[in-house]
Amino acid sequence: MTEARTHEKKMKVEQAAHRKRVAAASKPERGLVLVYTGDGKGKSSSAFGVIVRALGWGRTVGVVQFIKGQWKTGERQFFAQFEDQIVWHTMGEGFTWDTQDLERDTAVAQTAFDKARELLASGDYDLVVLDEINIALQYGYLAEDAVIDGLNARSERTSVILTGRNAGENVCEYADLVSEMRAVKHPFDAGIKAVRGIDF
Repeated sequence: MTEARTHEKKMKVEQAAHRKRVAAASKPERGLVLVYTGDGKGKSSSAFGVIVRALGWGRTVGVVQFIKGQWKTGERQFFAQFEDQIVWHTMGEGFTWDTQDLERDTAVAQTAFDKARELLASGDYDLVVLDEINIALQYGYLAEDAVIDGLNARSERTSVILTGRNAGENVCEYADLVSEMRAVKHPFDAGIKAVRGIDF
């Protein structure tokens, strides 16, 4: 048997198995919960990619940023073009090592989560991204149980993405999808500064 014929047979078996799984799968009864975590780069970038996909289908999107401050980013400037489809709330005050104020950071995170709960429960959004919320959880600015309560109270139409390192065990258990980005190599480790258009 030729290599091409062997490959064809193998792909037919894989195709049949995939079609069987698709046929057995059901549509979700409500929006999904996705977690992008890990020590590697690309968690927020992955969420922004899903936003592009949602906008492409005419969906409505809400974004709440928990840690990132008001500095200019390429994604924020790009998504400003879609103000009829997306609302964006940058509510953090920057990196946690810059603020160094537990009480203030906790208050800011709680205010951001209050806004997030409002978006989640409103029924106005197909997708809500809670950018860097896992960091707020990691540092104890928010309680994991409270976040899960907020996810439970979301509209049935609303899918949610939670980003940030060190996602909590209970949040991961609750989620429908958990993807972990693993750090293999990073230019900052070699002394290279963040690059506009690549990193922000």
